[in-house]
Amino acid sequence: MSTQNKLPPIEAAQQFINKHFPDSQGALLAGSVVRGEATETSDLDIIIFEKNIRTSYRESLIDIGWAIEVFVHNLASYKLFFESDRKRAKPSLPRMISEGIVLQDHGIIDSIKKEAQELLENGPEKWSVETIKTKRYFITDALDDFIGCSNRAEELFIANTLAELVSEFYLRTNNQWIGTSKWLVRSLRHYDEAFAEKIIEAFDDYYKSGEKSQVIQLVDSILLPFGGRLFDGFSLGKSGNNT
Repeated sequence: MSTQNKLPPIEAAQQFINKHFPDSQGALLAGSVVRGEATETSDLDIIIFEKNIRTSYRESLIDIGWAIEVFVHNLASYKLFFESDRKRAKPSLPRMISEGIVLQDHGIIDSIKKEAQELLENGPEKWSVETIKTKRYFITDALDDFIGCSNRAEELFIANTLAELVSEFYLRTNNQWIGTSKWLVRSLRHYDEAFAEKIIEAFDDYYKSGEKSQVIQLVDSILLPFGGRLFDGFSLGKSGNNT
């Protein structure tokens, strides 16, 4: 969507609130336009707190010359999302609320922002020993497929899977937040810029040249502190079937 003739994001978001949610308890503008990372295709991410809704909902629409994504919550539903985000280690809503610019507030936003910031600072739910073991197995499985594959088309998709698995493993075993798509790279860079560049270089070299050695060495170095590759002796769900 062209940025020509668009209102500035804060002004557009404020008009949207005044038009569609004039009686909300609170509203925030978040996303790339707030972080100074907006692109030609960026939209407005707006979080609304409404007391007269039974369940939360999300809606996408075009209004006031902008693509807008609206996340509507009551004062109970956002807490459920906070807990879900903590467990899955992807703090979408807490991050938006923490960084958000206040558009409307009837005395609730400060405490919700504080709650979001504390959640972000405390980090995600830690992985158990069993979870780490299971993740090692699936990374090993993907790595073996990657090493043994000679079909370029299949290799590309295996490499994509492997990149996501090892990035998740590195972050989660260091008790860090993760993300999806661009947020996975951002999470790596936020935690460890040097490692982020290392993993980007390894996979970029593979995509350009087809050379797998850097990727293999990188994956092995990530698994090594936790026992290395895992295949022999791995079992999932067997104990519940013992008689």
